[in-house]
Amino acid sequence: MRKPQTGQGFSDIAEGASIDPADVARFSAQAAEWWDARGPFAPLHKFNPARLAFIRSRLAERFGRDPKTRDAFAGLSLIDIGCGGGLISEPMRRMGFDVTAVDASSENIGTARAHAAEQGLDIAYRAATVEQMEAGGAGPFDVVLVLEIIEHVADPKAFLRTCSRLVAPGGMMIVATLNRTLKSLALGKFAAEYVLRWVPAGTHDWRQFLKPDEIRMMLSEEPVAVTGPFGLNYSPLTDRWSESDDAGINFMMLATRD
Repeated sequence: MRKPQTGQGFSDIAEGASIDPADVARFSAQAAEWWDARGPFAPLHKFNPARLAFIRSRLAERFGRDPKTRDAFAGLSLIDIGCGGGLISEPMRRMGFDVTAVDASSENIGTARAHAAEQGLDIAYRAATVEQMEAGGAGPFDVVLVLEIIEHVADPKAFLRTCSRLVAPGGMMIVATLNRTLKSLALGKFAAEYVLRWVPAGTHDWRQFLKPDEIRMMLSEEPVAVTGPFGLNYSPLTDRWSESDDAGINFMMLATRD
């Protein structure tokens, strides 16, 4: 197994128009707690199984792989944009993908690298923006993951179009975010932050949430086919997340390049 990569050829200083300094600082301050299942990122740990199930099934269908086999996606490349502490990057590597993961917070990348090293996982972590990755000639990648990050960037359209340009022919981009609805304002923002205390107050700005049609419009000038939305909902009865027809709060979109 190769040793974990440390971003050779990159300065490990993220720069780019997509950066929102306030959001980067907020997540950087919590970087050491990414892998604490009872800490500030506990909701993501609970959310992860549903996200992974959705991603695994759609990618298995796209690439004709059996998701039940070991290293099911071996030979395919993947970039996780806005990877945080690596909560998605690590399971993607375990599925067989050759994983590159980037985040604007060097603190997040430090945490992610350390945890991956402990697990013996060779993931190419880099403190960088998607603009830097494109300018540096990275990719293209068979899979581009843009999960719960677009609502935190300064210019969502430019950011998403840059992400889409990293998709290889035959590949797929998966975008996950929060819908800008009254339901998401009540549950995804106020209830999650101030009532249930799932995430720290101020984590999200509802005005930065995006509607599915806005994402579709942002990608209309790129050579990708967009499908969705696919909803993900939480059930208080089972205390679990699952795929749903209701995309009023959390949803995912797929963009494929022929």
